[in-house]
Amino acid sequence: MRLSSIFAVAAFCCAPLSGALALPGAVPADRGIAPIVLAAEGLLDINSATKKELSALPGIGDVRSDAIIKGRPYKGKDDLVQKNIIPDSVYQQIKDKIIAKQK
Repeated sequence: MRLSSIFAVAAFCCAPLSGALALPGAVPADRGIAPIVLAAEGLLDINSATKKELSALPGIGDVRSDAIIKGRPYKGKDDLVQKNIIPDSVYQQIKDKIIAKQK
């Protein structure tokens, strides 16, 4: 009986804490869902961003932010390159920072 107690304690101590302490119905962060949701919250919507917000992106200044605003609405963020609003080299710098939300 003592040996089974040792195994029970060892199994409890080695269990990952994220699943052991999670609330019912919660999805552990190690499944990749929570980080994706958090990352999406920080994306800049090119269909509604202000000139100041767009100008803060790498490679986007006043002229390009004006062009982005003038070219709205966008179906997808890659429309910036397809519509010749910005060059691909600039798009590669900002593609992970932007989104084109549909209304």
